[in-house]
Amino acid sequence: MTAAWTALPAAVSAQNASEDEYTRYELLDPARASFRIIYDVTASSPGARFYFNPIRPGSEASDESVVDLMTGAPLKFEVVTGAKAREDGFTRADLETSYIKVHLARQVPPGGGGRIRILKTYKDPKSYFTERDAVVFTRSLGIRRNSVVLPAGYELTGCNVPSQIIEERDGRVLISFVNTYPSAAALTLRAKRVARVTTAARGSAPTPPARRPDATAAAPAGEPPLRSMTPPERATQDREIVYFLQQPETHAFRLYHDYTESREGTDRYVNIVRAGSTVSNPSATVLDTGERLQVETLKGAAITNAKIDVGETVRPDSEVVVIRFPPVKKGESVRLRIEETYTDPNRYAVSGDELVWNRSFGRPRNDVVLPEGWFVTASAIPAVVTQEEDGRIRLSFVNPRPDSIDVYLKARRRATPGSH
Repeated sequence: MTAAWTALPAAVSAQNASEDEYTRYELLDPARASFRIIYDVTASSPGARFYFNPIRPGSEASDESVVDLMTGAPLKFEVVTGAKAREDGFTRADLETSYIKVHLARQVPPGGGGRIRILKTYKDPKSYFTERDAVVFTRSLGIRRNSVVLPAGYELTGCNVPSQIIEERDGRVLISFVNTYPSAAALTLRAKRVARVTTAARGSAPTPPARRPDATAAAPAGEPPLRSMTPPERATQDREIVYFLQQPETHAFRLYHDYTESREGTDRYVNIVRAGSTVSNPSATVLDTGERLQVETLKGAAITNAKIDVGETVRPDSEVVVIRFPPVKKGESVRLRIEETYTDPNRYAVSGDELVWNRSFGRPRNDVVLPEGWFVTASAIPAVVTQEEDGRIRLSFVNPRPDSIDVYLKARRRATPGSH
């Protein structure tokens, strides 16, 4: 990146904008009324050098630290008053609130972000307490993606927000959810110590084998054994995609998809073009720095010659887009944005006087922006609808489940002024 964007006015960074927030709460010994918070966030105000994270009133904070997620290196920070936060550029800071002022590792590039992890411990007996033989965690959570980890040796007995339940490697139980509604989630969890039941104490004879699946038995062809089926935590998945539909007669749409690569040694991203689609004008950017990356499109034998593993048999009409970047080092990660234009008459077309779109979405977050001059008339999957500054309609789909959704849309053209 050039230095052209390094002197943006202070008012720009004063917004303290952020995105991609995810919070993990690890409940500690109930007697302490404390929990560890791991908060991942991307500072997204162009030109920003700082990020301000509020310390919730009523909570006693300790053990703070901050990490730059791109390099894994610790970041400088200090706790400041609301007045000091305003003085340092965050003009909307609450004067009654204290903030963790984070010194970002690099200035936020236009269209990019500074990814950081803030760690802290809160003591808050109003949010985490004991009630008879149970522990209770009750808290209003404004962040959309959250997880809560129960203390070791506790089982979940109550949860009022639909959530995934996953046992971690150390035996602790994790409760995870994505809030798809505009208001904060008023989460309340209840848990009790696990009752250890011995085999002798069960008393009754075991269930006949014919009625109990054997978790160690061979699974049907192509399916994993039952015991190895570990559900992925949906809330942590940070892949997202935005489709910008061109006029439907072209069957074309421009898209970008963002994802974070953290696997040590990985030096490329391979995007497999769906059958029936064609791709053009691919590009890629490192969102952490604004750096443009090398991109190439390969077809058929060229894929095999380049030793690109696409996970399936390479056919003459197979097509992939390959983005190369420096190998990821241990403890580091890179956030990528891949942009492409697709043409797909099988999934995007005009039918009569209607625009029709039909595509399967596997990512948790997907947006579709209608072409200029069109308004939505049907969406089979629930969506949040907003209007862009230029008048185009955006539909946002959030899927908290670990499966795909089939998005079927219809739209009509707006009447032009003076038309009949």
